[in-house]
Amino acid sequence: MASPLSPTKLRKTYDPASLNLEKLSQISSPKAIIGQERAVRALQFGLGNKSAGFNVYISGYEGEGKIDAVLHFLRDLAHDETVPNDWCYVNNFEDTYCPKRLSLAKGQARVFKTDIQNFVDEAYTALLRAFESEEYASKREELNRYYQEQEKELFANLDKRAREEKFFIKRTPVEVISVPLVDGKPMTDRDFIALSEEDRAEILKKQESFKDELKVIARRAREMEKEFAKTIFELDQKVALFSIETLLEELLETYKNQQGVVDYLRAIKENILENLPEFIQSGNSTKVKERNNNTFRKQYEVNIIVDNSHLKGAPIILELNPTYNNLFGKIEKESNMGALVTDFTLIRSGSLHTANGGYIVIPVDDLLRNPFSWESLKRSLRNREIVPEDAIERLGYMSTKSLKPEPIPLNLQVILIGRPEYYYLLYELDDDFKELFKVKADFTAYMPNSEDNIRDFCGFVTNLCQEEGTLQLSAAGMATLLEHAHRLADHQDRLSTQFGQIADVIIEANHYAKKENEKAITSSHLQQAIRERFFRSNLMQERILEFLKEGVYLLDVEGDKVGQVNGLAVLQMGDISFGRPSRITASISVGNAGIVDIEREAKLGGPLHTKGVLILSGFLAETFGSDKSLSLQARLVFEQSYGGIDGDSASSTELYALLSALSNIPIHQGIAVTGSVNQKGEVQAIGGVNEKIEGFFDVCKLKGLTGKQGVMIPASNVNNLMLKEEVVEAVKNGQFSIWAVHSIQEGFEVLTGVHTGSPMVHPQTGEVTFEAGTAFDKVNKRLVELGEKLTPPSSQ
Repeated sequence: MASPLSPTKLRKTYDPASLNLEKLSQISSPKAIIGQERAVRALQFGLGNKSAGFNVYISGYEGEGKIDAVLHFLRDLAHDETVPNDWCYVNNFEDTYCPKRLSLAKGQARVFKTDIQNFVDEAYTALLRAFESEEYASKREELNRYYQEQEKELFANLDKRAREEKFFIKRTPVEVISVPLVDGKPMTDRDFIALSEEDRAEILKKQESFKDELKVIARRAREMEKEFAKTIFELDQKVALFSIETLLEELLETYKNQQGVVDYLRAIKENILENLPEFIQSGNSTKVKERNNNTFRKQYEVNIIVDNSHLKGAPIILELNPTYNNLFGKIEKESNMGALVTDFTLIRSGSLHTANGGYIVIPVDDLLRNPFSWESLKRSLRNREIVPEDAIERLGYMSTKSLKPEPIPLNLQVILIGRPEYYYLLYELDDDFKELFKVKADFTAYMPNSEDNIRDFCGFVTNLCQEEGTLQLSAAGMATLLEHAHRLADHQDRLSTQFGQIADVIIEANHYAKKENEKAITSSHLQQAIRERFFRSNLMQERILEFLKEGVYLLDVEGDKVGQVNGLAVLQMGDISFGRPSRITASISVGNAGIVDIEREAKLGGPLHTKGVLILSGFLAETFGSDKSLSLQARLVFEQSYGGIDGDSASSTELYALLSALSNIPIHQGIAVTGSVNQKGEVQAIGGVNEKIEGFFDVCKLKGLTGKQGVMIPASNVNNLMLKEEVVEAVKNGQFSIWAVHSIQEGFEVLTGVHTGSPMVHPQTGEVTFEAGTAFDKVNKRLVELGEKLTPPSSQ
């Protein structure tokens, strides 16, 4: 028969003197990532590899410190990388709908913006000075007189002949006409009507004779006006070009190695020359015209999208709110006379712009929740470019007039952080994902408790206390924290890497230590923090214990009963989990329905629980049915269970109840059981073993410890034991026991004190029997009896 486990096997403990905290406190730079060799190797390969598709997915659960660890890892990597270029948008004078991008060296975007502002201001001053100069006025006046003399000469001969014919040539803005004279004055309509018909005809005839000549002269006059305007335009262009050429040459020399900037400067020159009157007018400083002219001069502004002047190395961006606009930027709009308008100066950058040339870290669950963000990110990574656009345009059927900026080349590495489930779903359902995220870094929830990992763990805690400004841990406090890390990992040979939870415990323990004016966080402070954290959330557990004490929930912890055993389950209630004992009963009758799972029949049993119950039939057939057909009707149920049940961790418990009912051998009610079973009768490991043991211990303590109570667990769960010190102390004092069993036979002997017996096969008949008086002998005989009592339907 299996013996109870010794107290030393129930909990991993540490000797505070062996931790050497003084040496750990001298470590200047503890590791950023500890106990994650697989993840570190993946990050060492993946991070910094900005080839197409080699983006990284960091897989792990909350509280493992993935974000902090990755950022720390990236800072060391990015520090030695080249600072990427600045980016800005400028006006496209040929097509304002499509602003042009410009790339400049680190910190040069600001300088360039200032240079352009200064150039525009100086160009205005130079042009104003040139066009207000006496030389320009004199030259323009000279040209004006020349064309006036030419025009005067053009009309002189015609005027002379017209006067001889008693006409004069009248020029209007609309036409050139000949008007008859009377006594040297223009003839009025009344004068004309008063003439005889012959005189009127004569005048009209003479007037007609001037018509063709007037057309030729008028055409020539218009040509001369155009020539004059062209000459003035050429003069203005020459004067303007001379005024700004020197200023422009200085900029062209400064940016001669950047073709995009050179092209833009030449475009500015052409635009100024084409719009000289508007440009000169834009310098007027009156308030009304200042508002009007801002629109014109705005076209020469430089919109800085990315300014890396402050960086030392590649940029690292943590985007915790990856909305479409936050990632890709946006094009803002302004209200003007009731309408929404925009221009290139209203283009705003997103975190992808800021991270370009470096790294961006994004939580994948937030990314997937935001409309358009995931699809747009994939498109940008595929095309290796960023295109700011209105999110509404992505719908494809509704938009307002906007811009289409020139895309900015994208060269960065995206690091997604999320749960493993998201990785598998994306890999399975999204064809682009596997091509764009070729590196997976798996963070595990625990690490081996090797000497190196223990040292790194203590170094991490020491550094955490420094960063958070808490008291340092004493040696005993560090030992307690290590033991708590084992409890979080549910394993004596593993430490939890749930550093978020560990940090929370330290911060809470620091609060209690400071209240007591202690100089360090001790073991008692950490234990108090752990207890208080559990107490704040265990109201439901206390209510269940009250119901057990009052007899509302029926549960025996003393005596022996047939077909009844205490099973153990784990309830997860938000941030805590605890064990809840339940009574499991079995009843046997004649029939051929087999094992009836009442939970399944009531639609309360889940698929895993149903599978566990079906395995019981396999065990009975394997053990007792090799020589006969088994005929029985057995019913199994979790008593006073009013909710769904799933999992197979109670399958061994149900089998013990069934064997007890078949053999009529009572089971000790002071022993609770957990463990799954296979068809061969081997007891298999389960989860939540510590919570289950502690849950039953609390009930026994409530009803009174007798020294005969305990819990039976699978032997494969012994390494998972990290029980509370209270339970370990009770075991030391002989008030409680823990048994670990490998098989159903071994477990049934612990529960009943009766030997199960070994099977014996008759060499001639093949009949299977067991040692007389053993538990399995009684089970076998009862099965034979049930089969004999079953009357075949055909004989009724």
